[in-house]
Amino acid sequence: MSKLEQIIILDPPTDLRFKGPFTDVVTTNLRLKNPSDRRVCFKVKTTAPRRYCVRPNSGVIDAGATVTISVMLQPFDYDPNEKSKHKFMVQTIYVPSSGTDMEAMWRDARPEDLMDSKLRCVFDMPTENDKHEVDSAKPAPVLNSSRVDGPSGLRGSTMDDTEMRKLLEDCKRLQAEMSKLADENRQLRQDDGVRMRKPMWSDNVMSNASALIGRESAVSSLPSLLVVIAAIFIGFFLGKFVL
Repeated sequence: MSKLEQIIILDPPTDLRFKGPFTDVVTTNLRLKNPSDRRVCFKVKTTAPRRYCVRPNSGVIDAGATVTISVMLQPFDYDPNEKSKHKFMVQTIYVPSSGTDMEAMWRDARPEDLMDSKLRCVFDMPTENDKHEVDSAKPAPVLNSSRVDGPSGLRGSTMDDTEMRKLLEDCKRLQAEMSKLADENRQLRQDDGVRMRKPMWSDNVMSNASALIGRESAVSSLPSLLVVIAAIFIGFFLGKFVL
């Protein structure tokens, strides 16, 4: 018995393209559409499970519904000479009317009941023209946003004001901290000057005290010297008269 033809419509149908550079996660979308009148269960598999993250990687698609699957390629060192051998396979099966246990349904499914589609992975590096178009498409930074009519303009203006207030508060806080540090530095310099002047003041006091003591001793010894001189003169005159 031949296999059933895939009932799900895949978009893209054969290739999953990932556009570099591949220094960050690159995401591409795969859409699964169920055109039938029955519910379909799907499962996504890959030959390189460590290189990709698929969300969701399994589930149920209702009749006439579409499911979008995000396929995320992890960062890697791109080699243009190396061809990608990564592949994906989308397996599907009709959900039986009495089926509630999906794991048991996949486990007990017969090969002839499974439908599958395969996709290959293609890595595209951006050309110089693509880089130029991406750079030109980026909006220019607006330093001073003018008032814009409409809800979107109001939201942008409010966000800019909030960020500006936050920046001003940070600047004020930094200025206060710098002023505080300057005051502390000035106080430390004053304390060092006081400590340096104290020994000098003590030396001056000691020298002045010594001078005062010297003057006092000189003054106190002056009467004794006069008495001695007077005694010498008296003795000289007495000796002269006696002789």
